[in-house]
Amino acid sequence: MSYAIAYSSRTGNTAQLAQAVREALSEEECRYFGEPHAEALVADTIYVGFWTDKGTCDEQTAHFLKGLTNQRIFLFGTAGFGISELYFASLSDRFKAEVPKGNQVVSSFFCTGKMPQTIRDRYEEQLKVDPDNARLKSMIQAFDLALIHPDQNDLNQAADFAREAMKA
Repeated sequence: MSYAIAYSSRTGNTAQLAQAVREALSEEECRYFGEPHAEALVADTIYVGFWTDKGTCDEQTAHFLKGLTNQRIFLFGTAGFGISELYFASLSDRFKAEVPKGNQVVSSFFCTGKMPQTIRDRYEEQLKVDPDNARLKSMIQAFDLALIHPDQNDLNQAADFAREAMKA
């Protein structure tokens, strides 16, 4: 069965996952690997990877998803504030809603991804104005926890996700 991997990666996190997915699958069946593009639509199965932007997929991916028709879809990606499976499940549900009817979203995989330092800097500036803000303190803590992701365990899980997806 042919497949394509179309991914958007602002900081390189999702690109790492995409590479792990690619390495886990048969190279002979790969029809496309790269940024979301119409060339990917020739495959029966499409792995769509993206980074989370304010709780949803990035604009490039949202546009790409609208062009999918009658394909098996596997979603994967990263979220800077992803600290629980419950959060990832809620993201998955939100992203599935972006896929047009007539496609089959089979499964998804999400993990934490590090964020640019400018985000932490912005939170620290806001904390200077409001030093008792528990929400900002929590956001800085989440930023710090995300710094090591995606790690090797995340990449292994992405590879396992890809192998299981091909069996589905």
